Amino acid sequence: MADKKAPAKGEVAVYKFYKVEGNKVTRNKRECLKCGKGVFMAEHKDRFTCGKCGYTEFARKEAPKNKAKK
Repeated sequence: MADKKAPAKGEVAVYKFYKVEGNKVTRNKRECLKCGKGVFMAEHKDRFTCGKCGYTEFARKEAPKNKAKK
């Protein structure tokens, strides 16, 4: 019996995670606090999630601004 490999999903486009301006390199995405440098978190509608360890940070909802009290 021959081992069959699963079809490749495609490679991650790492160049999208960084922005190069002149001699400066900046990161576009947030890095995971647990995994360290080089592991980026996915940005969802209401949270940031690490695909490697599962660490999740929820975005804070801003309270509606109340009118000034008299």
